[in-house]
Amino acid sequence: MIFRPVLELLRPWFVGTLLCLTGWAPVLGASPSEATVTKVTEIEGIAEYRLANGLQILLVPDGGKPTTTVNLTVRVGSRHESYGETGMAHLLEHLLFKGSQRYPEAWAEFSRRGMRANGSTWYDRTNYFASFAHNDDTLRWYLGWLADAMVNATLARSALDAEMTVVRNEMEMGENDAGRMLLERGLSAMYLWHNYGKSTIGARSDIENVDIDALRRFYRTHYRPDNATLIVSGLFDTAQVLRWIEASFGSIPRPDQALRPAPTLDPVQDGERTVVLRRPGGAPLVYALYHVPAGPHPDHVAMRALALILGDSPGGRLHRALVERSKAAAAFAFAPGLADPGYALFGLQLQPGQDVPEAERILLDEIEQLSQRPITAAELERAKARWLKEWDLSFANAETVGVALSESIAQGDWRLFFLTRDRMRDLRLDQVQRVAEQYLRRDNRTVARYVPTQDLQRAPAAQRVDVTEVLREYRGDPRLAAVPTFEASPANIDAQTRVSSLADGLQVALLSKPTRGRLVHARLDLRFGTAQDLRGQSEVGALVAALLDKGTRHRSRQALADELDRLRADVSVHEVLGGVSVSMRTVGEHLPALVGIVAEMLRMPALEAAALDEVKRQWLASLEEAQRSPEELADNAVLRKLRPYREDDVRHVPTLAAQMDRVRAVGIEQVRAFHRRFYGASSAQFSAVGDFDEQAVLQALRTHLAGWKSPAPYQRVPYPMVTVEPGFERLRTPDQRNAYMRASLPLPLSDGDPDYPALMLANYLLGQSGSSRLWTRVRETEGLSYGIQTHVEWNAWEPHSVWSLSVIFAPENLSRVRRAIDEEFQRVLTEGFTAEELEAGRKGLLALRHLSRAQDAHLSAALVENLRLGRRFAVSQAVDERIAQLSVQEVNAALRKYLRPERFVWAAAGDFTDE
Repeated sequence: MIFRPVLELLRPWFVGTLLCLTGWAPVLGASPSEATVTKVTEIEGIAEYRLANGLQILLVPDGGKPTTTVNLTVRVGSRHESYGETGMAHLLEHLLFKGSQRYPEAWAEFSRRGMRANGSTWYDRTNYFASFAHNDDTLRWYLGWLADAMVNATLARSALDAEMTVVRNEMEMGENDAGRMLLERGLSAMYLWHNYGKSTIGARSDIENVDIDALRRFYRTHYRPDNATLIVSGLFDTAQVLRWIEASFGSIPRPDQALRPAPTLDPVQDGERTVVLRRPGGAPLVYALYHVPAGPHPDHVAMRALALILGDSPGGRLHRALVERSKAAAAFAFAPGLADPGYALFGLQLQPGQDVPEAERILLDEIEQLSQRPITAAELERAKARWLKEWDLSFANAETVGVALSESIAQGDWRLFFLTRDRMRDLRLDQVQRVAEQYLRRDNRTVARYVPTQDLQRAPAAQRVDVTEVLREYRGDPRLAAVPTFEASPANIDAQTRVSSLADGLQVALLSKPTRGRLVHARLDLRFGTAQDLRGQSEVGALVAALLDKGTRHRSRQALADELDRLRADVSVHEVLGGVSVSMRTVGEHLPALVGIVAEMLRMPALEAAALDEVKRQWLASLEEAQRSPEELADNAVLRKLRPYREDDVRHVPTLAAQMDRVRAVGIEQVRAFHRRFYGASSAQFSAVGDFDEQAVLQALRTHLAGWKSPAPYQRVPYPMVTVEPGFERLRTPDQRNAYMRASLPLPLSDGDPDYPALMLANYLLGQSGSSRLWTRVRETEGLSYGIQTHVEWNAWEPHSVWSLSVIFAPENLSRVRRAIDEEFQRVLTEGFTAEELEAGRKGLLALRHLSRAQDAHLSAALVENLRLGRRFAVSQAVDERIAQLSVQEVNAALRKYLRPERFVWAAAGDFTDE
């Protein structure tokens, strides 16, 4: 089921250097200086320190799980670029990973140390962050790299030239997305002078003609300790970390010359503006953008609430006025907090054939007529509950809070993270109404047309905020609970997990452990039907799953959403082959009640015709967009060859066009009949990981799920090994600037096979890690792709796993990419991996496996799978031990035994010219 979230269209507002990285190396930190660390303040468990050179340090200790996250935020982004410099901030982000004086091969080291690392650039900041299983040596090493990269990046001309194709590839990837390009065009029309009107990735001409000396000047101007904030969150020793930070950063001098603030502000908009983007294919989109106050301004939080009141689903006004009335497929809104006056966006995604002018008219009427239809107290309280729930869940996760603070730092002060929450708590109805009427006005609007007028309706003039004055007396919420350390080893996980079975077949695994904010991840899987019973039911089953959160017989859709917000819960429902999976996230005290709500959703869904029509429209709109997507088309072509089943088989993969026909054909009675025939808990698994009351959860499961028998018998749908004809299929996607290629190969082994550990490690060395053979050749050496990776979809039940490779690139580079891949395969199959590669990869893979076990969401899913398989984490420990013992001969033998390039199934899609 291809549901492409509408907000995925709106992810162009920052670009990043994505590193699926994982590693180990000696520490080469800077020498300690005479600088001293001074504590500045502490708010809600976050302590601020300063070095004498101006570096701001934030420490966020959390021993709830054995991971550490380090984030360096530099207060420079596309807003700080001058004429001819667009894209420099983002280009520097790429080049910093190319090495510095003491750390010439940082990317490979990330991989060897098992780190998940990333960098991103936006309007007001650039940040570099990494998460890893708690390790003092890795933490000290990463601090040393950040310090050296801040002032000693190599920035070689050769590195810039090599990375240029990668950056262009990243730009072209964004250009494939009509939603991203429409936002870029809208912002460029909306802003006359301010750099928020320019894409963060920059102008192609500026990037391709960048002067290396100018880039170095830009780097020296902005990369300095008094323009940066270092955040360390998770498990660490405070005194020790401060010593290491001082040793790494303390010797960096503070520049003599202060940074000059950017003075530009746009004038008040004096009339509606229009922009039109025309491209072939896809689903129609309409955006309405409005200038709004800066993030630190007291009125900005009201605009965030308005984005929820208008754009939320299902309770938002736009959803009710357009989606429920079949005028649009989806409605959405957001208002990012920026350092200078920013924007709010309200948008629609339509299905081809729907009346775009009528939808736009209704959209603008709902936004700009709030004086005639004022916001209600109930709407405001619902929006506040939703926003505060998301804030709570974000703050509870030490791996995300450190990165989330970047946006507040970029706005002027990290404490805005808490002040914004307080402002949302205290937000009044009259404030929201006033802000709506001041800023959501015709003359302050940018949409798809322009109409001259003498009737001026200008918004208030933009103004800056004195953040120091705003926060002078701010102290935050003093409440904070310390979280003890949890050892995420397989043995400890098994020892702490309580496994049981309830009446009628429900299997249960409960792992109670301390977590930040008492956060709990839980999962409930129902399995039903047989391959024979499920014939012809693929789309029906998917639609039933999609309707489960659209209301129950006892609660309307809105009432259900409100109850989940009250319980501070996120619930996600997914169809799986022969079943349905429900992922849950909440706080411990609400988990028993949430079990009851989820049981109500599963046992007594409303399954209303209007909701079905809405879900079908959204699915069809996503499929329409997928038909112009190189990734979707190539993946579909390969999967159709890998699964040669008859059309009514549940394992069959239809074409995108055929899937649209099948979705259109499903009616509400088929959906209701499917639910009556299959849903029950006779073959079900439940897991929970986090801080909760085990007995209360068990009682809730007995109360709400015991006795709910599945009407039809369950037998797992098998996936036996099939012989697939190799070949290469080329698909043309006109006007798509980014191309995509995939190769797949069925493998005759399961994750219980003796060769499983060796092939897993071989694949890691081949294309999974950031220092792998394919990554190094295609991305690092030749600069042909923004991303290339391989992975194996391991089968736990029968000897039929699937290996795959995927890569994106510019269409004109198809033959070069294919040649590079073929040559690397030939080289590795002939020469094999070296002992040095094996040792580095072994450490990286084991560190990555350990890190995954420290993620509660992953643990919850793994516990459910273990229940189905009758396994414990001791199996995972045995695999770790086998990986630790593997010889280079065993790894090379597994690679040569299973990966046969002449048997690959290939598909490539893009705007290719005839060759």
